[in-house]
Amino acid sequence: MDENEFIIEFIAMGNSVKVTCIDLKSGREVSTIGPANLSKDQLSKAAINKMHYVLKKEQS
Repeated sequence: MDENEFIIEFIAMGNSVKVTCIDLKSGREVSTIGPANLSKDQLSKAAINKMHYVLKKEQS
């Protein structure tokens, strides 16, 4: 389904988690911050969705 590959990094900061997503193909990096009580899957999904948004915006 998704041909992009990403590296996902989680950094806990108190009650929040900074999630960094790096697209291996383009080298583009985006970050998002979410509450620490969300699962890593939910946080990853938010960062990947942001990455797709940024990549699509750059293509137009």
